[in-house]
Amino acid sequence: MAVALALAVSVQMTAWPSAAKSLQNYFADQTREIASSSLTNIQSLAQWQARRPELRREAAEMLGLDPMPARTDLKPVITGTLDRQDFIVEKIAFQSLPGLYVTGDLYLPKNTKKPAPAILYLCGHLAVVTNGISYGNKTAYQHHGIWMARNGYVCLIIDTLELGEIQGHHKGTYNLGMWWWNARGYTPAGVETWNAIRALDYLVSRPEVDASRLGVTGRSGGGAYSWFVAALDDRVKVAVPVAGIADLHSYLVDGTVDEHCDCMFLVNTYRWDYPLLAALCAPRPLLMENTDADALFPLSGVLRTHDFVKQVYDLYGAGTNFGLVIAPGPHRDTQDLQVPALRWLNIHLKHQDPVIETAAVKMFSPKELRVFDEIPADQINTRIEESFVPTAPVPAIPSSAAKWDRIRATWLAELRRKCFAGWPAEAGPPLVKLISSERAGVVDHLTWEFESQADVPLRINLVRKSGGSSLRRIILRLSDMPAETGDPGTAYAVFRPRGDEETGVRRRFMLIGQTLDGMRVWDICRAVQALKSVPEMRSAQVWIEAEGSLGVDALYASLFENQIAGLDLRRIPASHRDGPDYLNVLRVLDIPEAAAMAAENCALRLHPAETNGWDFLLAMARSPSAHLNLEWKP
Repeated sequence: MAVALALAVSVQMTAWPSAAKSLQNYFADQTREIASSSLTNIQSLAQWQARRPELRREAAEMLGLDPMPARTDLKPVITGTLDRQDFIVEKIAFQSLPGLYVTGDLYLPKNTKKPAPAILYLCGHLAVVTNGISYGNKTAYQHHGIWMARNGYVCLIIDTLELGEIQGHHKGTYNLGMWWWNARGYTPAGVETWNAIRALDYLVSRPEVDASRLGVTGRSGGGAYSWFVAALDDRVKVAVPVAGIADLHSYLVDGTVDEHCDCMFLVNTYRWDYPLLAALCAPRPLLMENTDADALFPLSGVLRTHDFVKQVYDLYGAGTNFGLVIAPGPHRDTQDLQVPALRWLNIHLKHQDPVIETAAVKMFSPKELRVFDEIPADQINTRIEESFVPTAPVPAIPSSAAKWDRIRATWLAELRRKCFAGWPAEAGPPLVKLISSERAGVVDHLTWEFESQADVPLRINLVRKSGGSSLRRIILRLSDMPAETGDPGTAYAVFRPRGDEETGVRRRFMLIGQTLDGMRVWDICRAVQALKSVPEMRSAQVWIEAEGSLGVDALYASLFENQIAGLDLRRIPASHRDGPDYLNVLRVLDIPEAAAMAAENCALRLHPAETNGWDFLLAMARSPSAHLNLEWKP
């Protein structure tokens, strides 16, 4: 099956005259492409409303929430209370999933007409740990709960996954090397969003709460989660995200991604710019807040986001429901932000605008607000990334060739749509040009450069015996192994796909709906196309030799490029948990299933890293429903 779809070849960093500059240009070009397409064909309210349900579904999927998990029993517990003159604090915990504990403090006003409006306050990244005990970041933001209660609101402040009393993980790709999060389609932003949705479930279960008057706010990380939950849950009637969103230009071009952990981002399968997420809040009352010297959320990105979202509010004729507050100062929680937030909530949840006289102040020690004396033994918070997003089950061995064909077709379509959507939409010719040609004795050394995608040149080095017979075979090695010159009918080519594995670079790919390895698959396809475009090589068979993760990349390239005659792959892992990361791939299949498809497309000589985990491939090799050309070389 030839690649009729867009395959993108990327570049080995050393192949560019200025690698860093070229990468910067690449990400800037990709960012512009994504931003310019965000509101394509949306000129009317009817067009937006027709598109909105699918956009919301896509947002949920990119958070790992499509389908939504089952709303299991919250099993709420109150472990203590704190009684003050004008409010009460209940120390609570509930389970958003069995064993996934959410700890929080519920601030209940006294002498207020019931039921009252309620605010879900979502916390940013402030750790509160003493002598190895985490009291939860809810304790750092207690002044917001106290202030809300004193102003007549029920306010629930919940801990985050990473900085709660039970400390999970936000930094899988940031500094823990857990690139398999991409393969699984997992982001802790999904857990934070789900916990917030279940926190709303808890709030509406309380008799003190008016379920028709729910608001959400939070700052920094809590601002981001406010965007996520408001976009997905219409029970949120008013939202005030503070310093929690910018656009892709801020993250990639300005480089703020380097300061943010994974909880701030979607798994960007559908290549969204973040203002599109914010627009899903329309037409409900929404106040954006930020400071003018915030290095994490630069003002320029905030203003671009505002201008984008305003277009959607204007479609509704709801411009007065959308506001912007820019306060002076850096990334800090100040009264200049707190007072406008409370005013917005008062206006839209209470339909009042009283003078705000009291200030938000802290009153409790972290220990007083702690929910658990001991962490529950059945908690799964510290390993939720292992189960939050289900992986695709290994299918039964198909009983007929027709069933196998249907499975293969589904997998290929899902791979293209969910894992490699960041490939270019169209693939032009690779524009091959000969860079150098030298003869050393009886050996020719040739170097070609080709274009894998716009402004991304790559090089292939090839050796062959001079003169003699026409080429019958090309061995394409995805390594820096020295080329051989034995059989005059065989040429040996060396090619390295793009190769900068620095964490910041890999995370930038992730944010634009790509991964480094996903683009390497494209590179390999384009390298084969480049070789086969050279007239004297058109009749030669192309075999690829590779090992490890590059071997897996070659395996996937053979699914989309039918000019690959064979693969000789060594030390190949049996799972993407240990191998290259493509977005969402484990939600579709794993390496043994891809290998079974590859062995029908071309000859496959496989030297696995270990023999366990290959049951599906070996069973398919024995099955009459498939015709695998497989050499198993354990």
